Amino acid sequence: MALLEVKHLGISFGGLRAVDDLNMSIEQGSLVGLIGPNGAGKTTAFNLLTGVYAPSEGTIVLDGESLVGKAPTEICKSGIARTFQNIRLFTKMTVLDNVKVALHNHVEYSLAESFFHLGKFSKREKEMDERAIDILKVFDLDGQADVLASNLPYGKQRKLEIARALATEPKLLLLDEPAAGMNPNETQELMDTIQLIRDKFHITILLIEHDMKLVSGICEYLYVLNFGMELAHGEPAVVLNDPKVITAYLGE
Repeated sequence: MALLEVKHLGISFGGLRAVDDLNMSIEQGSLVGLIGPNGAGKTTAFNLLTGVYAPSEGTIVLDGESLVGKAPTEICKSGIARTFQNIRLFTKMTVLDNVKVALHNHVEYSLAESFFHLGKFSKREKEMDERAIDILKVFDLDGQADVLASNLPYGKQRKLEIARALATEPKLLLLDEPAAGMNPNETQELMDTIQLIRDKFHITILLIEHDMKLVSGICEYLYVLNFGMELAHGEPAVVLNDPKVITAYLGE
């Protein structure tokens, strides 16, 4: 059984059909791309998967559990984490604390223990510090753990956002245009990092991306959206040479 099964997913905003009859089957451990021209419905699809929008119809099943009707916080705890096209960090918090915020998704001590620093609090905080540093090491950010997130260069802010999402211990990681705004060297480093976290943490990854070098370089399977509808799907070498896909991107 696939980790994620999406069947006949759709949503309308007034008279606009933003996503129409979307079907996806994503296997455990795979690295999949969701691509298409601007306005194709890709981010809307991510918002449906994460509970930001409730679908008008269709089903979303993660590891055998239906996600339709669940709040974003519930879906996060069920195993989906995401990043955003526009970076969303706690800019006035340190790099370490940005990751620890996500680790609190699995917090086990009570409010009283937290307030008075009693019981499990000190032990759990120490464990979270160690876990956060371990995650930051994957992104080569452990040496900047005490730096404010706002003071990181743009490329490292992108990495920190992925690190924070990873800290929620997801089964499925959604990356929304992770290479946006990066230079070629940063993009290549990001490609290596994405493959590393998939292999190291055994996480399934679904990403939206316009950088076709990145898409063809790391994705094993692609889904293409156009005007909210599935245009094509398959292996990158086939999909990226599909005349329908080329036409959609060129606007012909």
